[in-house]
Amino acid sequence: MSEVIVVGAGPTGLLLAGDLAEAGVAVTVLERRDGSVSNLSRAFGVHARTLEQLEARGLAGRLVGTGAQVQRLRLFGKVEVRLDGLPSRFPYLLVTPQYHVENLLLERARAAGVTFVHGAEVTGLEQDGDGVTVVTSAGRYRAAYLVGADGYRSAVRQAVGQPFPGKSVLKSIMLADVRVTEPPAETLAVNGVGDAFAFVAPFGDGYYRVFVWDRRNIVADDEPLGLDEVRAVTRRALGTDFGMYEARWLSRFHSDERQVPSYRVGRVFLAGDAAHVHSPAGGQGMNTGLQDAANLSWKLAAVLRGAPVDLLDTYQAERHPVGRTVLRTSGALIRLAMIKPAVGRLLRGLVARTALSVPAVRRRFLGRLTGTGFEYPAARGEHPLVGRRIDVPVRDGRFVLLGAADLTGFQDRVVAHAGRDAAGPSLVLVRPDGYVGWAGDDPAELRKALARLAGPAPVAAGEPVAAGGAVAAGGAGAGAGAAGEPVAARGAAVRTVG
Repeated sequence: MSEVIVVGAGPTGLLLAGDLAEAGVAVTVLERRDGSVSNLSRAFGVHARTLEQLEARGLAGRLVGTGAQVQRLRLFGKVEVRLDGLPSRFPYLLVTPQYHVENLLLERARAAGVTFVHGAEVTGLEQDGDGVTVVTSAGRYRAAYLVGADGYRSAVRQAVGQPFPGKSVLKSIMLADVRVTEPPAETLAVNGVGDAFAFVAPFGDGYYRVFVWDRRNIVADDEPLGLDEVRAVTRRALGTDFGMYEARWLSRFHSDERQVPSYRVGRVFLAGDAAHVHSPAGGQGMNTGLQDAANLSWKLAAVLRGAPVDLLDTYQAERHPVGRTVLRTSGALIRLAMIKPAVGRLLRGLVARTALSVPAVRRRFLGRLTGTGFEYPAARGEHPLVGRRIDVPVRDGRFVLLGAADLTGFQDRVVAHAGRDAAGPSLVLVRPDGYVGWAGDDPAELRKALARLAGPAPVAAGEPVAAGGAVAAGGAGAGAGAAGEPVAARGAAVRTVG
């Protein structure tokens, strides 16, 4: 019997399954589709925080090689936002189709030993005190826990009775894959003029993915779509259609804003589009789902090792507010892009330029857009660093300890580094997802934190484990900044941000 069942083999489900398998957890992925990766996926941008998560899994370098790095974004035609100052090793937006992300994650999951069952459509599930039984078109499967990463129409969400409140934001969005005779001057071409919106990005294989929306012609998703209509709306929004020809794909769809009340129902969890969907503005949908998976995977692995089961409650506490914020941010962007009166569009640009010229406002906006500025709530009495993102290389699903302490019994789960910021705590424990899990000066409290977050040590404390090379950590006394701003660290390139 598998320990965890993941329903859905999109990016969220694949990252989660790969993490669990690499941690030694027996995982089965149930997918209603066949085993192929579709090139019709809509996501095209990989943000800095997601690239940090992929780097922790040894995948970022390969993915970066598939796309183009964008260091400047244009909002509403003339408002420029620069990304090259982000407090990240990846100060840019990577433009690459979602199928490149899926291919890398699928390869990793298979290599880690994940079991895949295709043609398995979920028709129901039952859970009890010991596990979850899921009924599918391919048979019945049972595991200790189940994660629904099965998208907007999630069968898992429906099976556990979770509502999906919200509404449609944009109806009759047009999608096309085309060739062009006059490629855009910039990697991303995007603009809204009130009654028309267009987005054009390269696939990398000679085709361009085009999204357009026309306020003047809102029709059903199944209404036929021709290339002439896509050309006309693109010209209105961007001033040119780039000489579009040879469409290999044309379709309509609608965009919703929705979020489930609870990401956890007993032994069942929801992640990615099964838990939240947003407008396409900002390109945050796939990114938010991948970060859901990175948050949940290490917690499931720890509980299966013996960590307290209430660790799983923190998934809801940490990720639901992030989903809500992303929904609001992307919603605000798309509504601003849809402003119709000319005077409104003029004021929009003026207000946006003025606001983004204020450093604190710019940091907050970029932190939310790129995922680098989110913090998680800390329990009462915890050190102020807890819940903050820290820029330290984490790998292989292990924790990182900044400082020197006895790690006997935890060596398989923790990588130790000597060196710290003298102004901060002597010990900082970084979770596998790159957030501070505990900070302080008492080695005995560190061991308690490790047992709570990583599972109990199999042996009693013995000789201190030698720490590795010097790494500095930003501490509370090092100058905590606003969201997305690094905390100064002395000695080495490890930054606490948030």
